Amino acid sequence: MEESRPGSESAAFAGKGGGRFWDVDVVRGIAMVLVATYHFVYDLDFLAGYPVNAVGMFWGNFADTSAFMFVFLAGLSLALSHQRARMKVGPEANLFPKYLRRGLRIFGYGMGITVVFWLLGAGVVIFGILHMLGASIVLAYPFLRRRWTNLFFGLSVVAAGAFIQADQSWFVLPGVWGFLLAPFGVLPAGVYMADYRALLPWFGVVLLGLFVGNTFYLRRRDVKPLGQAPRPMRPLAFVGRHTLFIYLVHQPVIIALLWAFGVVSLGTV
Repeated sequence: MEESRPGSESAAFAGKGGGRFWDVDVVRGIAMVLVATYHFVYDLDFLAGYPVNAVGMFWGNFADTSAFMFVFLAGLSLALSHQRARMKVGPEANLFPKYLRRGLRIFGYGMGITVVFWLLGAGVVIFGILHMLGASIVLAYPFLRRRWTNLFFGLSVVAAGAFIQADQSWFVLPGVWGFLLAPFGVLPAGVYMADYRALLPWFGVVLLGLFVGNTFYLRRRDVKPLGQAPRPMRPLAFVGRHTLFIYLVHQPVIIALLWAFGVVSLGTV
């Protein structure tokens, strides 16, 4: 059956800790650390002038890997949060307004980053990871209770994104109109965009995370509260529970520290 079985979901979430999966929090914390590490390297390259080539082969792959973890876990977490909401307000409640508000809020954070980058002259961010996650939360609503449908569409969206990125000549629009296709993986020729994460293929990664969440995690019976995480992992679990806030503040903190140690000057920020 396509839809997850309510009985097994409820059993899994009836354990101690209100249904928190500390291992998900830990891996999400690791993803956040990797994202912050890449942004530190990016700042050394583009703000401090260090020859680290933050968009080269190694660091480019590092950025994609950390982004994949971050986005995949966002999809998995959608499955868990949706089940908690269904248990709280009832399985047939209309939760779309909740996810619409959440998606618009996160998209708004992304637009804030767009404005800040523009004001600082630090690059163009038309559709970064927060824009993509905000849009994906809204688009994913019809898929929140699905399993194999998410696997099929997730792989299809990833494949479509790979196809478009392999040959964009079919999709190019002239001039400024080219930016209209940025959410779908197409940029005007010669344009580089920092933190660019288009819906194609990244919405597919969200759906794959939803598939894993609905297929495996909602059937687990070993739900443990955060306090039962192994002691060395608790700091990472804490980071994983607050990734959105940390994501929003980590770049200003990194830049402030680089400025405090004289690595960058105010004129370069």
